[in-house]
Formats: sequence, structure tokens, C-alpha cells
Amino acid sequence: GNQRNTHIGLYDIQTKQNEHLYMFERDLHIISCSVNNERTLLAVSFHQYTEEERVSRLLQSVSKYLTLLIEIHPINNVRVLKAVDSCVRVQFLYPVEGRNTSTESRLLLVSEDNYVEQFDIRVVAEEEHRVVIQNSGQLPRARVADDLIWAQWDMVEQRLFYIVPKESKSTLKCVQFYPDENFNSILESHLDISVNDTQLKLVNFGYDYCRDEDVASKSLNLQVFTSKAGGLCVCCSLTSEIPDEVTYSIHFLHKGYNKTFTVSLERTESHQLKEVAFMNLDYYVAAYLPGQFLHLLNIQHPDLLCYSLFLTGENARIDVLQNCSIRCPLTSTVLDCYVGSMYAVSLSESALLQFLQNSKRDSERLAALHCALLYFQHTEDLERQIILWISENLSTCHSFDPVQEFIIASLYCRMCPETHSLGKLLPYTSLLDWIGVIPGVTCATDIISLPMLAFQNSKGFWEKLNSNLESVKYAEPHLHYHNNVLRREWHNLSEQVNVILIGLLLCSFGDFCLFTNQREERTTTAYLRNIFENAKNIIMILALFISEERLVPLFQEEDYQQQLLMGLMVAQLKDHLMRHLQYVGKKKIDQIVLDYVANLLNLVHRIMKEVWRRYQLNSCIFCFDERGSAGEFAVFHIMSRILEAANGMCMPLPPGFHTLHLVLGVRCLPLHTLLHYIDTGVLHLTETCVRKLLKDLDDTEENEKLKFSIVMRLPEALGQKARQFWDHPINANFIARKYVKLLLEKLGNRQCSRPVPERVSVPVEFLPLNYLTNMLAEIENQDLHPYEKQDHVNVRFVEETALKHTMTLLDLKYS
Repeated sequence: GNQRNTHIGLYDIQTKQNEHLYMFERDLHIISCSVNNERTLLAVSFHQYTEEERVSRLLQSVSKYLTLLIEIHPINNVRVLKAVDSCVRVQFLYPVEGRNTSTESRLLLVSEDNYVEQFDIRVVAEEEHRVVIQNSGQLPRARVADDLIWAQWDMVEQRLFYIVPKESKSTLKCVQFYPDENFNSILESHLDISVNDTQLKLVNFGYDYCRDEDVASKSLNLQVFTSKAGGLCVCCSLTSEIPDEVTYSIHFLHKGYNKTFTVSLERTESHQLKEVAFMNLDYYVAAYLPGQFLHLLNIQHPDLLCYSLFLTGENARIDVLQNCSIRCPLTSTVLDCYVGSMYAVSLSESALLQFLQNSKRDSERLAALHCALLYFQHTEDLERQIILWISENLSTCHSFDPVQEFIIASLYCRMCPETHSLGKLLPYTSLLDWIGVIPGVTCATDIISLPMLAFQNSKGFWEKLNSNLESVKYAEPHLHYHNNVLRREWHNLSEQVNVILIGLLLCSFGDFCLFTNQREERTTTAYLRNIFENAKNIIMILALFISEERLVPLFQEEDYQQQLLMGLMVAQLKDHLMRHLQYVGKKKIDQIVLDYVANLLNLVHRIMKEVWRRYQLNSCIFCFDERGSAGEFAVFHIMSRILEAANGMCMPLPPGFHTLHLVLGVRCLPLHTLLHYIDTGVLHLTETCVRKLLKDLDDTEENEKLKFSIVMRLPEALGQKARQFWDHPINANFIARKYVKLLLEKLGNRQCSRPVPERVSVPVEFLPLNYLTNMLAEIENQDLHPYEKQDHVNVRFVEETALKHTMTLLDLKYS
């Protein structure tokens, strides 16, 4: 103030005002101060005298630093805690959030002499609500840590991290303070960091600009960050011998390895540019060098560099943070020590999306895509913009499939909040490795020893960290769900289901029962019924997701192949989670699995809906009387890429997807291309589309060619059903041939047991045909009719078809 007094106040974030706590009637250089939770006690550490007074020899025998404990409710007694020549920092503990009445406070003193101790202070309330210190003698104290060279205070979780130097390696330790007034050393981890400092470096114990700037230039630039998901990172800026290079290291202790990055700088204007600042954004750790780069590293999945977003130039510029005196006392908060301002730090959704749209490198696109989905938690507008970006960049991403990454990453972000351990069991990427590089950045990965934890019945962060460490011990990559078994099982069951469907079409009921009884146990009716019941439950959940008017014509038919895949995915994912989530109930796991598969299908529908809306399509595409538009061709191309992504991940597609895809193919592609797509598996022939095509298209020469080409490519079971809807001589001839073949196969080695009756259904004298029809009639009489459900397909049908075909070949008129 104007009177050269020193005031101490407490800033209120809500009112943006300072609450006055205490005043010294002199100009003091305060080093550290802290107020207890009840705001009844104030601890202050300061220089005893100013620089001008230091010149006086009369004060040479007085201790340099003084630490006081002051009663401030109301202002009353002052007690000296320390009067020493070494600097001291003070910090009250806040073990219980929101506690406003207590008779005891605990105070940490961190000494420049490399130790930390705790004072227990009891207070009593006297008349007129006066609060005073109860013990007039020495305050009880306990030694917390010795021989430390670096320490960091976690004010939210009430944890003290500190480093003790060893001969070859340094040891990081952590002391946890509890609400029951106890504390214990809970973590110990060996770090391959050389510490040769003689001065103690303190982080988050207040900031003395003059002193800390001097210490910072001589000591280790290191910070410890934790995340909600149990991540523990040690960030360290290393010295580099090359002038135009910066080296920093991130120890991912919860993963068991360390990554050291070396960045070649574009320009170096001062020595200060080599001091990297670190920030904790919870999901990401940021390494920031003002004017040079901003490196965002994914804490949960740091194994692949493609999930780390490295920004340079204007993309890396943070306007208000242009110097290197930056500290991160809280998650998503930075303190600019040079100007004395604190800022909330967060990623900009609009800037990140713009960066995604403008990026030219696959590494940047992939990192930005995952960052957007993970950090912003799949808001509807964000998803819409990402889908539109994907639809425009399907052919520009060469190192990864954007559809696959969008679906897998979105599912991961949606489902992992359900249960903590899900993050280690569900896939988060379709990539197995990454060979790309970030220009100007080299990375070296080293395996490090896992931290040792010592705790009992601890919840929250320590429980999650311990779970992460256990996953590393048991080879974490093998815990993630893979589709290899699903793909093999689906292919096996698909073939068997096709055989069963053919049997239903071609066999009598008794023959089919005999047929099914001979199958293996896993393909019995009960097993398949359970699989399809899973699919039915998925579709019921989807009906809740898609309750509004359905813009895209999906979910309007049954697709047994896709339902089979849905049900198998539910069954296998359930088995996978049951093995590793034994503490989670079966009912909870059932719901997680159903939600996972339903959300997967809903994401595909979401992509289709946004694309449909963008190109302004409508339901008239189910008509075959006109060619497709440019918008339909674009949607067909996008659906082809969705199908490719689904095949790559062996994931189900919404019922009706293949029909819609085939309809667009018929409308948009020339015949030879259409048939090529069918032959190569890009287009799947479905009963709904084929039936409509055969019924709706007239029999012009061009349409006949299309229909015949389609019919000849139909699978056997589908072909038997679809040919009923095409009344054409070619189709009748095919059905007759098939009928005769099946009758003769049914006959086998059987011999006719009675004389062949005379059978002349058509008044022609053609003995070979008469003999054939009589024999076929006898076979029918022996209850070997293969087409029971098609009454019109019989010997009479074969006879008439044969005559028509013969007359056509002879260019004769049939009547």
C-alpha cells in the first residue's frame, strides 16, 4: 500500500475480490503463506530484513528468515515457528473438502535444508468466538521426508511428491495425507534422471519470483502429473548439447516406459527458448515452448506417436503465454509466474476442427481426430462435423481408415466411463503399429521399472493406478478385445446357416429334422436361437436410439447374416469381459455389451443420416426406373468405404444396409461394373432388392440381361426364393432343370416298385420326353417332392417348360 505496509489477502474466485486476512506494518519480502481451512490461522514465511537493511552490520547476527503462525480470528497472538538462515515454505493441509469446523489444523514446513515436517496445531474457541492456539508450549511435529532435492505439492489430492537422489538413479516418492490425520509413503519409483543439484526445487508451494528464478536456472525442470483414469507421468526438460535442439522426457509410470523427444528448433532467439513448460490437461500432457511448438501427448495411449498432436507455428501459439515462467498447479490451469496471472487452459473445439480440416499429414489427422473425440466427449455437433470431414477425405487418408478410427474411438469414449477397467479391455484403435514420423521430432522409447505401491483399501486414484500397473504386468495389449475369433466363428456359422436355410427350402420337415440332428452341438437350434435372441435385443435398443422419423431407409428388413454377426459379437464380447471383470455383475456386463454393439450400429446409422442429409436424398432411390444422381453416386462411394471398414473390423452393419447399397449400385453403375462389384464382394445380393428388381423392371432386352446376370449370381438358398418372382422362359427353364436334377438325386438307388403308368399331359409324340415325365411322376408319387412349398413346380411344369424351350430353339410357335 501507500504506507509501505504488506497486506495478505485471500482471493475469492466467485466474487473476484480479496478478503483481507492480515497486515504487517512494514515492507516485507514474503516468501510463502498459507491459511487453514477454517480461516482462523495464518502461516507466513518471509525475509527478516530488506536489501537496504542487509547492508547494516548490526543485523548480521539476526536470522535471515522468519516463519510465523498467526491467530487471525480475530487477529491475536503470533507464534514463531522457525527463525533460521534457510528458506522455508509453508502449506496447511485440507484433508476434507468443505470442512468448516475443526479444532485441529496441520501445517507442512518445507525447508531449504532438504526436509519436510508436519506441525499439529490444536485450537480452542473462547468467548466472543475467539479462536486461539491451545498449546502454549512446543507444537507437536513429525518428520515427513528427508534428503529431498525436489518436491511438488498436489493441493487437490493432498499429496507430496518428492525426489531423493541416489548414486546412480533418483527415487521418486509420494506421501499421501488422509482426513484421519495420518500420512504414509504410498509410492516409490526409480527414475533414470541424473540430479546433481544442490539447491532444493519446489513446485506448487507458492512462487517467490526473485528466488525461484535463480533456483530454476540451476535445478531440474520437472513436474509430476496425474489423471482421473489413473495415469501418472513425470515430465522433465533435459539439457541438450546442440544449440538448436530441445530435449524433454515423459515417464509414463502407469505404462512402464519412458519416451524421450528431441525437437529441432526452427529458430532460437534467446537461451530462454530452451526451457520447456509442461501442462496437465487430464487426458493429455502438453510440452510447450513459446514461439516454437506445443506437443500434446495422450496419457492413456502414449504407445503410438500418431495419437500425439505436435503443433508448430500459429497452431502452437498461446497468446497470453509467451514466456517460459509457466507452472501448472492444477489440472487445466497454468500460472504465469512472470506476470503473476493464473489462467484456465483448454483445447478449442473450433480450432481443433479447423486444424483437422486443414491438415495434410496422416499423423496430424489421426491425432486430431482422436483428440476431438476423447477431449470433447462426442457432442452431437462435433460428431456431425467429423462425419462430414470423413465423407470428404475418404481417399486422402492413406495410413489409416477414418471410418474405422471414428467408430472405434467413439465407442471407446462412450463406453469407458461405464467402468474404469473397460478402457483396458475395449479396442481404442484399428492400428497395430505406426511407422510414420513427425518431421523435426525424434523419439526414443525405453522400458522402465514399474512403481511400487503400498496402500490398503485405498480408493480413487491409487486404486486406478494399481489397476493400470496390473494390466501392464499381464501384457496389456492382449487384454484388448480382438475380432480374430469372431471372424472365424462367423464364417463357420454363416456356412452352416446357409446350409440350414437350403434344407428348409428343399427338404421335407422330417428330412430337415434328421438333418439338424446330425449337426454338431454348437450349431443346434438352441444355440442359434440364443445368437439371434442377442441380435433381437440389440435391435430393440436401437429402436430407442432412433425414435425420430427415419431419414435413411434402414432397419426395414431382416438380415440373417448381420443378425448372426450381431449375436456372435455380443456373445464373444460378453465372454471377454466376464474373464477380466469378475468383480462386475453378470447383469451389468450384459448391459454393457448390448450397449456397445447397439452404439456401434447407431454410429453407422449416424454416418448414413448425416451423409443422406448432406446430399438431400429421399426414399425414391428404391425405384429402378431412372438412373442415380451425382449425390447418390457419392453416397454409394461412402457406403462402399463403410462396408470396407466393417469387413476390416468384422463388425455388423444395420439391417437393410446391403439392400440400400445394392439399390444405389444398380442405379449408379454400368452393368459390367455392377457385376464386377458383386463378384468381388463389394455388393451383396439381398432378397429384398432382388425381388423388387425382378418384379418392378419390365423384360426389355437390357433389363433381361441385368436380371439374368443377377439371377445367375444368387446364392442357392436365395436363388430358390427369388426365381419365383420372375415369370420368364429363361427362369422357368432354369427352375425345371434344377427340379429334375433334385428329383433324380432324391431317387438315388431307389427302384420303381410298380409299373410306370401312362402319362401324356401334352398331346405330342416325343418318346424321350414322355419317358422322362413318367419317371418323374413316379418319383413324386414316392413322396420325394423337393419343392413342397412351390405347388406350381411339378412334372407338368417341367414338361411344359421343356416343350417351350424346344419350340423356341426350333423357331416354332408354341400353343
